[in-house]
Amino acid sequence: MSRVPLVPGEQTAPGSHPDTGRRIAAAAFELFEARGYDGTTVDAIAERAGIARRTFFRYFRSKDDVIFPDHDSLLAMVNQHLIAQTALDPIEAICGAVKLVLLSYLDDPQVSVQRYRLSRSVPALRDRELASVQRYERTFSRYLRGRLSGRLPEAQTVLRADVIAAAVVAAHNAVLREWLRAGGNYDPVTDLDSSCGWVTATFGARTESSPAPAGDRDDVVVAVFRAGQPMDDVVAEISRTLRQS
Repeated sequence: MSRVPLVPGEQTAPGSHPDTGRRIAAAAFELFEARGYDGTTVDAIAERAGIARRTFFRYFRSKDDVIFPDHDSLLAMVNQHLIAQTALDPIEAICGAVKLVLLSYLDDPQVSVQRYRLSRSVPALRDRELASVQRYERTFSRYLRGRLSGRLPEAQTVLRADVIAAAVVAAHNAVLREWLRAGGNYDPVTDLDSSCGWVTATFGARTESSPAPAGDRDDVVVAVFRAGQPMDDVVAEISRTLRQS
């Protein structure tokens, strides 16, 4: 039996029904468009959906949670995936994990696109989404540090883990963003595989190796970034700098 996709953010409380969650989400986005995010209340969403206020809270903790994926559940799934991938190359393991995140957005393209458009216009929602992205980066970096521990000096291990984690997340975000901008009307999984393949090819050759002898090490490359510069831009600039060095 195929899995019935849940609305992003929907809570699976006993006795809940996915159709009700979708109806609540549809009502919420209708009101967000008509009244604006700040002008929409939980009571108004419940009334538009034809449910009681208490029923709303069986599915969502707040009106924010109607908009965002259930990142807590996604992170738990990501961690379970990583724990099970002890024999797989560590970069390939986190690439597989980030694909699970992308697939969660593909469960309901219409809701994902609506959420993207709304978050672009509400700074508080955009900030919350950025904070969620950082949680995935930390999870991937922590996993990589564990897998690389003992192969490199600690400072190099931490730096390499942080950069690879940021690169994988940036690859995912670039693919997801293009899909959302296009209205979610195509399958972006191949694009993610290609982007993750580039990350693996770029960073994977040295991930499992020991430090090169001092005389064989590459020259130091220095790149300067503005404070607050988006991580996608940072990773792209690092890549350009390395290619030119």
